[in-house]
Amino acid sequence: MKMYCVTIFDEHYDKIKRLGYEPVGLGNNIFSKKFITDNTQKNISFKNAYYGEYTFHYWLWKNKIIKPEEEWIGFCQYRKHWFNKEQELKITNLNELNNQLIKEIPKNYTNYESILGEPLYINQFRFSKFIKKNFKIMIKNPSLFFNKNKRNIKFHFDMMHGHGNLDIAINLLDKKDQKDFNDFVNSEVSFNPHNMFICKSNHILNNYYNDVFPWLEKCEKEFGFNLQGYGMKRIYGFLAERYMSFWFKKYTKYKTLPIIFNDISHLN
Repeated sequence: MKMYCVTIFDEHYDKIKRLGYEPVGLGNNIFSKKFITDNTQKNISFKNAYYGEYTFHYWLWKNKIIKPEEEWIGFCQYRKHWFNKEQELKITNLNELNNQLIKEIPKNYTNYESILGEPLYINQFRFSKFIKKNFKIMIKNPSLFFNKNKRNIKFHFDMMHGHGNLDIAINLLDKKDQKDFNDFVNSEVSFNPHNMFICKSNHILNNYYNDVFPWLEKCEKEFGFNLQGYGMKRIYGFLAERYMSFWFKKYTKYKTLPIIFNDISHLN
């Protein structure tokens, strides 16, 4: 399995290599020549503040870096990693982290085509956060206070990334997915987070890219780049995150694995 690990810090190179991953530098930061970076050849690196790690995905897509025969391609981040099981153990150094990471696909997963992070349930978020963000919307629909089943993906997106923006984006989606994705966000109460996934082949990866990037480009024309606040500024990354959850479930046979937070900046 080839695992790409994205970072914004040049000093992470040796640590990521020690984990057995391919270090990827994002955006306008200066990286040593040893890094894979998203700002060479055909790229949208200048959009990194809005797209997050998807500027690297675009670079992979346009520059056809991955060999056709490559199997099991994965993506992680310097603060978020694939673990082989839920861990309560406190990790204090890089070697301890390394011992807990997924390096090979589990044998009971080999008949699947993709792996997503374990779902994040909307009700895991503090409700006070939603009220603080959009109190006026909550007052207009008071049933949201009492009925947890109404707190679906669309509700969460409206609260955190601009009311109605997800509806606008769905209307720009290709017809083959438009209704299904709309049903998905209005019925599901969880999504697979962090724009992290592992897929079995270059073919699957390219199919996903061929669907997600033309859609995001249409969304750019609607929302532009004069966006304020983290929840709005990175709207293209958040749209991709929700679509990723939907797409891999619709088009592939998938399983999930835990994603654990542990910033390698603090580990030696």
